[in-house]
Amino acid sequence: MDLSTPEAAAAHFAQRPDAELLYLARAGSGYPPAVVAAAVAELQRRQLLPEVAAPPSPTPPPAEAPAETWLQTLGQLARGLFWPTRQYWAVPLLIDLNLLVWLAMTLSGVSATAPTGHELVRWGSNVSSLTLHGQPWRLVTSLFVHGGITHLLLNMASLWLLGLLLEARTGGGRLLAAYLASGVGGCLATLWYHAGGINSTGASGAIFGLYGLMLALLLSRQIVLDKYDRRAMLGLVGYLILSNLLSGITGNIDNSAHLGGLAVGLLLAGPAVMASLRRAA
Repeated sequence: MDLSTPEAAAAHFAQRPDAELLYLARAGSGYPPAVVAAAVAELQRRQLLPEVAAPPSPTPPPAEAPAETWLQTLGQLARGLFWPTRQYWAVPLLIDLNLLVWLAMTLSGVSATAPTGHELVRWGSNVSSLTLHGQPWRLVTSLFVHGGITHLLLNMASLWLLGLLLEARTGGGRLLAAYLASGVGGCLATLWYHAGGINSTGASGAIFGLYGLMLALLLSRQIVLDKYDRRAMLGLVGYLILSNLLSGITGNIDNSAHLGGLAVGLLLAGPAVMASLRRAA
């Protein structure tokens, strides 16, 4: 038989019976590869043997992300944290102001981790003997003064989390107004509760006001969510409020500012809550 070329082999096996071709395909090890290949090709042409798919090429392992990718991700995160945009500007503005005050304090020689009470007073803390006696501006400046980097970062992390949840739903102007009003309310509650005198700093009263605003808007269904997301959000806000209040009981934290800010935040949401109740009725 002539198997000198692929065409000659194909012509030869085209005349052979199925049984012979099947035998050659199964007992291929005893025959030249060209004979077996020609027999298999003829069987496939007769649709007696399925086409053998080429084995898939191995998937190369994923390449490690280049350093530029990580830098780009960090850059995007930094822009989201610190760079105001048209839709999201109030929270980055507040974070920037708090960080700039801490940076200015540190560059002026104030300890970055444990400033003294006298240094905090010089930078605008809420002091009973000064705030109530001719320096009411301390009700606002004390919101941007913190007792060290740890105090600052904890408050800014809470503010950022709340901002992601709240600003897109309330608008930047409303969030900023609620923040400042709640902070002032928390400072006044501190002065009232600590009648013997207090030197307080920090944004926690203002942040609790945002907790109150969020809580009221969730309960009144002003924020549109399905019931599972609403329950999850309520659980998160409730956990944050209770955990911070418990920390205030056991640590050097002023719960009077927390509760004062929370009350103001709830009151600020009152008109929206009442409107929602009237519509439901």
